[in-house]
Amino acid sequence: MADPDGDRRGDRTERWDRVPELGGPPLRGRPPVPARVGLVDAPPPVDDPAEDDVDQDNAAPRRRDPLWRTAARGVGELLVTAGMVLLLFVVYEVYVTDLLTAQRQDELSEDLREQWASESPAARRALTQVEIGDAFGVLRIPRLGEDYTRVVLEGTEEEQLSQGPGHYVDSAMPGEEGNLALAGHRVGKGSPFLELDTMRPGDPIVVETADSWFVYRVLGDPATGDVDADPSGIPGMHVVSPAAVEVVSPTPNAAAGAAPSGAYLTLTTCHPRYSARQRLIIHARLDGGALSKTQYPDGPDALYER
Repeated sequence: MADPDGDRRGDRTERWDRVPELGGPPLRGRPPVPARVGLVDAPPPVDDPAEDDVDQDNAAPRRRDPLWRTAARGVGELLVTAGMVLLLFVVYEVYVTDLLTAQRQDELSEDLREQWASESPAARRALTQVEIGDAFGVLRIPRLGEDYTRVVLEGTEEEQLSQGPGHYVDSAMPGEEGNLALAGHRVGKGSPFLELDTMRPGDPIVVETADSWFVYRVLGDPATGDVDADPSGIPGMHVVSPAAVEVVSPTPNAAAGAAPSGAYLTLTTCHPRYSARQRLIIHARLDGGALSKTQYPDGPDALYER
């Protein structure tokens, strides 16, 4: 059989003809081309330890920071960290606790309403003693807002005050002769008494119980706004030291053992804002007697005073 490539063998170009550097047999009329030596990889250079030692000796020594600069840097970082922690604490105390207390107040209000609805009329009227931590009434202060309501708990420890206003143990109950004394935080934990310094003589403070409403009015002269002009001599508002416990006496500012001269209400909170250095005190007197919730299901007229 004929070779199909036989006629083209002489025309075929070998690879060394195309790339002479690859070497190959000599061609007619052309001297042989030597193979390219550079195609072989050269061995990697070997480091000379002696040269490394010389380079290290010639390198400039690294300067160390002075001790005072290192200490100052450490103190600065510590102060920045402490500042961030303090800032987070303030945000938590002022804002986060307000949200948590508001949720807790909603729960307390719902539980209290259910309790009142399930009690007999006789049990509702028998509000003489309450266990520590139990809710027993609702405080309403129109001056502090149309929707201002705070559930009151028995006790004035932080466990109670973190949930809302607390009732001083052994002080009078709503409507009784003596001094119904309530404490509350000024800032944080719901801030129930944040704007207590805006109260004016004659302002109503309403306390709601299971079956009645009780209206107290801030002492002083409503006509002039003078909180020190009440005929009883008891100021409607004043600032005292934390040690002035006589403000919650049966008769405010009188001896603790003295007989009560009327039915009073006292609100206490920290002063000034963001400080516990002093106490801001509001004194009020009961205006009339108990108002039945049967007669006033939506509350007394005092709730709508502005």
